[in-house]
Amino acid sequence: MTLIKFIEIMAILVGAFSGFIEARRKRMDLVGVFTVAFITAFGGGTLRDILLDKRPLFWVTHQEYAIAIFVLALVASPLIRTLRQIVSERLIVIADAVGLGLFSIAGVSAALAADMPIFIASMMGVITGIFGGVLRDIVCNEVPMVFRDGKPYAICAFIGNWLFLLMGKYGVPDDFALWSSCLFISGLRLLTWKFDMRMGR
Repeated sequence: MTLIKFIEIMAILVGAFSGFIEARRKRMDLVGVFTVAFITAFGGGTLRDILLDKRPLFWVTHQEYAIAIFVLALVASPLIRTLRQIVSERLIVIADAVGLGLFSIAGVSAALAADMPIFIASMMGVITGIFGGVLRDIVCNEVPMVFRDGKPYAICAFIGNWLFLLMGKYGVPDDFALWSSCLFISGLRLLTWKFDMRMGR
């Protein structure tokens, strides 16, 4: 298994976890939990593949991803119901931050593999990173977090994507570039949330 494939799988699992939490917080049934988790895990990558004109979609060629989300929904639903008292916005923010880092770098890598220019690759990383969460919030009847809390959610992804691209340009080893960029994006997102850093509104 390649490192980028491992990062993609980790991103899907973290995205699904974020969806599980939000769906249970909204008191959805099993179908709702699975649907929200599925959308959160695959929404950003699906939009990326559509924009890159890549067919079939990445989760269609890897049905094991969808099966894993289905199985996890069966397990996660009663577990999160039991732990409902600790399911808070803080937990969702942490899951979102980790997912943002993983999905963003996976998106940049997919765009580079499709021979996209570097600016387009950086934007594909942002789209991959944020769109699953946008769809999750819309399905849960909320204004997407990325649009409402004023914190530089997408900007964190954009900066981290360029860090990854610059490290690649200057010959930094791939493993280090991938993991450090993921950690940078996730850490920056958590810092903006912790210190309540906001863009002008």
